[in-house]
Amino acid sequence: MRDLVPSIGLEPSAHGTHSMRRTKVAQIYKKTGNLRAVQLLLGHTKMDSTVRYLGVDLEDALTLSEGIDL
Repeated sequence: MRDLVPSIGLEPSAHGTHSMRRTKVAQIYKKTGNLRAVQLLLGHTKMDSTVRYLGVDLEDALTLSEGIDL
């Protein structure tokens, strides 16, 4: 990581393995809306931990629900 981050033009102090972990699961959530999949990938036992980790809020939930027609 120490060599990779600067080699792609990013600031090393702002990027590490944890920020990359968060970015990956945030992208998965954004594309799929599947919190359970993200929970499993992160190894969280409680969904509320995953929700807090991603910073999911009411606006996110409403946006997801608007995309579903029943």
